[in-house]
This record gives sequence, C-alpha cells and structure tokens, in this order.
Amino acid sequence: MRSQIISQAIALTTAAAAATLLLTACAPSQPQSQTTTAPATGQASQSPTSSASSAPPASSAPATTPGSPAPGSPGTTAAGAPGLCKAAGLTAATDASGGGAAGSVYMKLNLTNKGTDPCILKGFAGVSLVADAAGAPIGAPATRDDSAGVVDVLLAPGQTGTAVLRYTQAGNYMDCSPVDAAGYRVYPPEDTDSLFLPQPTKACSNAQITLLSIGAFQPA
Repeated sequence: MRSQIISQAIALTTAAAAATLLLTACAPSQPQSQTTTAPATGQASQSPTSSASSAPPASSAPATTPGSPAPGSPGTTAAGAPGLCKAAGLTAATDASGGGAAGSVYMKLNLTNKGTDPCILKGFAGVSLVADAAGAPIGAPATRDDSAGVVDVLLAPGQTGTAVLRYTQAGNYMDCSPVDAAGYRVYPPEDTDSLFLPQPTKACSNAQITLLSIGAFQPA
C-alpha cells in the first residue's frame, strides 16, 4: 500500500514538471530594446526662412520736406516775371541836389526805364570816370557804399530808380596826377553793357586814389 502511494506521488511530480516545461516553451519571448542614435551636436540644422528676410524692400523714394514743392512741380518764379533792367532800355542822368561836404559832391544817379516793359534794378551800378564816350576808364572805379540795403526796384515804363553817387574833388590829393574827364561810364547792375553820362570834371590818373563811391539803387 505504501509503495503504491509513493508511485502515485512520483507520477504527480513528473506530470507537474512536464506541465511546467510545456508552459515555459509556449510563453512569448521578451522584446529587444531599440538603440536610438542622437544627431551630432556640431551639425547645423535647417531652419525656416525668417519673416524679416521675406519682407519687401523699403521704398527708395526721397522724403519731401513739409512746405517744399513736390518733385517735378513748377518753380516759384512765375513765367513772364520782369527781368533785370539793361543798359539798352535805360537812360541815365544825375541830380546834384544832394549837396557836398569836405571836398565831396553828393548827387543822385538816376536810371529811367525807357522801354515798354517793366524791369528790375537791384544792387550797385559800376561807375567810372572816362575821357570820352568810347574811352577807357580813368583811375579807380567807384567803391560800394552799403549804408542803404539792396532791394528790388521795380521800374514800370517811365519810372526811375536812384542811387547816391559821391564824387571827391581831385584837387584834394597831392599825388592825383589830374586829367580831364568827359563824364561817367555807368554799368547797370549785372550788365556788361554801359551808358555814357556826359559831365566834364577832373579825374585822377593815379589808380591808387578813389574819387567815387556808389550806393545801392532805391525807389525814386
């Protein structure tokens, strides 16, 4: 009886071991781990183009100053505005009512518009003493007296502009080397043509001596 029990125990043990082996053989195997390789840190990555680089270029049009005319607009000088008075359209005269002082004579040099269109006198005339109507200047030309400011003097036909002309007596200078002058040669402002104003007087042939001065033209 005892041997039969032992035999059954061994049989049960053997069956259990066989069952265990069978279950182990049928069980699924464990998954293998995956190795991930990280990208090298020194390799530059591509990035999308930034929005700043895709922005349209700034306009190259020049900025305009407030109050200034727009590019291409007409200038401020109106077409047909009066031009400068020229010798061909003027007559010259002097008025000695200015008096004199310390050997000098003050007179008015008057230029009158003899043309049919208005013109402008602006600035200083060129004035010299000359031997005759076609002669060369004698001595030094007139210096400018800027005590009266430069203004635009608009001369309608027949109107006159005036400037103060001072003549210093030639006899005041020992080294004058006096000579006879037939009158004055007058160049209107910014003109290369001249007018001859007959008025006999004495001039100094010594060009180091200045006998004349002229002021800026003013309305008469």
